[in-house]
Amino acid sequence: MVANDDGLRARLAKLDELFRRGATEGERAAAGAAIDRLRDRIGSDTTETEVELKLSLLDVWSVHLFVAVCRKHGVRPYRYPRQRRTTIMVRISRSFFDHVVWAEFSGLQTELNIYFEETVDHLIRTAMHSDGDDSALDLVKIPSA
Repeated sequence: MVANDDGLRARLAKLDELFRRGATEGERAAAGAAIDRLRDRIGSDTTETEVELKLSLLDVWSVHLFVAVCRKHGVRPYRYPRQRRTTIMVRISRSFFDHVVWAEFSGLQTELNIYFEETVDHLIRTAMHSDGDDSALDLVKIPSA
């Protein structure tokens, strides 16, 4: 069952790549339909129970990215009343969360952080004509009371 599940997931990844780079609308539609069929097979083969997971993310960009990844994989994120904007709840099987949703989110989050860092560094260099390097800050002793 695990080998079969891994095979289905590998085919799903290939179809997802085909869908993203599909040259024509017909290719994208065919790949999208195949992706849906494989996701249904993966979902119907699992006997693992769903658990409710609470995630506290660091910023709204992470929230946007996590919600997008969840929705891409058919997971419906939600919040309870009075929860913070950076808190997201999902009901999902733990293995699917770990191997698919969290793995994809983590990779994309790393790329997003690199992109933000490069963009901010570029803006500081070009617009402010400075390096913004905080490692060269002066260390000042805290005055004693």
